[in-house]
Amino acid sequence: MAKKKQIEETIGVGRRKTAVASVRVRPGSGKIDINGREGLDKYFETKFQVETVLAPLVKFSTPKDFDLIIRVKGGGVQAQAAATRLGIARALVEKDETLRGSLKEEGFLTRDPRMKERKKYGQRGARRGFQFSKR
Repeated sequence: MAKKKQIEETIGVGRRKTAVASVRVRPGSGKIDINGREGLDKYFETKFQVETVLAPLVKFSTPKDFDLIIRVKGGGVQAQAAATRLGIARALVEKDETLRGSLKEEGFLTRDPRMKERKKYGQRGARRGFQFSKR
């Protein structure tokens, strides 16, 4: 029976609002796969979103050194990009602990805690009440 070659990969999970991204980082040639689509441009439409996702890789290593397998669900496209960025940063820290200080300094390891406030009973929204009618 042939032995399977073990691939060294690290997994990072990123969240933003209701978006969750699971990022697998393995040594490779720079191939990026998002939800079965090949390449960042196929999933994220704008240049800003692509730059947001690749920011930790560009800043602290070369993107061509790693293959990324990303699974994203929930939220909007912008929140998914931010969640993916956090997942990549966490995976890089797991791979190389010396990057933690510089990634934290740049703000890549900070999870954005803002969430949508829930609707309250007796009101139209989270804070907006129903319109008052005197007569």
